[in-house]
Amino acid sequence: MDTQTIQRRRWVILGVVVVGLLAIVIDNTVLNVALKTIADPVGGLGASQSQLEWAINSYTLVFAGLLFTFGVVGDRIGRKRMLMIGLALFGLGSLLSAYSHSPDQLIAARAVMGLGGAAVMPQTLSIISNVFEPHERARAIGIWASAVGIGVAIGPVLGGALLAHFWWGSVFLINVPVTLIGAVAALALVPESRNPAPGKIDYPGVLASVVGLVLLVYGIVQGGDTGSWVRADVLAPVFGGLAVLALFAWYETRVSHPSLDVRLFRNRRLSASVGAIALLFFGMGGVYFFTSFYLQNVRGYSPLHAGLLAIPFAAGQFIMSPRSAALVSRFGVRAVVGGGLLLNALAIGGYAFLGTSTPIWLLAVLYGLQGAGIGAAVPTATAAVMEVLPRERAGAGSALTNTARQVAVALGVAVLGSILAQSYRATMSPALATLPAAARDTAGQSVSATQAVAQQLGQAGRFLLEPANVAFVDAMQVTTMTAAAIALAVGLVVMRWLPGRRRPTIEEQVAIEVAAAERELAQRRSG
Repeated sequence: MDTQTIQRRRWVILGVVVVGLLAIVIDNTVLNVALKTIADPVGGLGASQSQLEWAINSYTLVFAGLLFTFGVVGDRIGRKRMLMIGLALFGLGSLLSAYSHSPDQLIAARAVMGLGGAAVMPQTLSIISNVFEPHERARAIGIWASAVGIGVAIGPVLGGALLAHFWWGSVFLINVPVTLIGAVAALALVPESRNPAPGKIDYPGVLASVVGLVLLVYGIVQGGDTGSWVRADVLAPVFGGLAVLALFAWYETRVSHPSLDVRLFRNRRLSASVGAIALLFFGMGGVYFFTSFYLQNVRGYSPLHAGLLAIPFAAGQFIMSPRSAALVSRFGVRAVVGGGLLLNALAIGGYAFLGTSTPIWLLAVLYGLQGAGIGAAVPTATAAVMEVLPRERAGAGSALTNTARQVAVALGVAVLGSILAQSYRATMSPALATLPAAARDTAGQSVSATQAVAQQLGQAGRFLLEPANVAFVDAMQVTTMTAAAIALAVGLVVMRWLPGRRRPTIEEQVAIEVAAAERELAQRRSG
């Protein structure tokens, strides 16, 4: 494709890239409103809480583990080709997810979707950088970034609307035509580009990172599922995962083309910024997970209404994200990111005040506050990461921030979901004491499982419903206070290493004063 044709089509090409990105972002949020339906043994798959956690985490772990590698593969074989392959894989994984007949099949299909998402994401920014000239690139990337906020808003609402009229698999099936159209449009409109000097693929590093993360998350989920953290089947994978990740970090410092350049973390500003991003998405992943059950299982909202209640979360991001740069210029990086972290901790702590009959506007306000904190802090922290690195290492910075997001979401769902499960089981145990042993174990897994057992027992099981709601709210309070304490403590540590307000150099101050004098002179002449 010649240069003139590319310039003529550049905004259309951006639209094609955004369509592919939207499919991935929407899927990250659409699943949350479908959790209750998938947990239903009649209308869904009868998935347990740990299986639902893995349905989320199988996607995010594969996505995070292969993100950087697929960026290098795209540089080598062609970004357009890799984009099309990724969209095809994502569509195939969505089709397999929609028609899964068991939770295990869904978990495996979600991993295929993660494979496709990891192939698509790095190509989108690379294609934008190659298609747009520097003077238009910032605007194009801004539109690209806005698509993420749009996806956060659309996902829960679209999922709720689909579940109101179709079966649970429709939330995945909707991706198939979108990815198919995206792949065909990419074939016809997107120019091919490659890196003339692509890096090598770090196969041992990729394998070690995925194995380490899977073992760690498996151990955490297993601890919550079994109700004990001192069992061999819990401690062995947790410590095994930590050991593999430590080996991975050591290995990555000794190879020329690491899958994740951990040496970058020697820069305190970069480490603090990546830590801030991870902390915010840790909280977001956990909150989206347990509020889905709170809204649908405890408060009785439909999936559509639950999705609509998530709009304030996206609205908070929409309001604050465009204003983050102006806030930084006025108050500095530390104040803006620190303010976002504290707002995030405040919102998470606020969920502890939700009860079985709390006015629902309080949840909407908390969603808005948490979204505003993320909207202010994430763009600022991301820009701080990119400013630390030279231009030729921008790809490494992008990989760091995206990997931090996905790993943090996986850990947020695993850690907070495990705390929720263990606390719920402990609180609910007295009410389940009269049930047979098999039914007692099943009913104690989650609020969805308790309600399913109560439904099977009919009139005799109605006594379980009110204690289940109370036990879930109590467990949610324990979980949110723990998450708020983590967010506050880690946020204060992160803030220490963030840069304060940048003072202009002498040259910049002189330029500012000269510009002000020229404006004043021009006004006098015009007057």
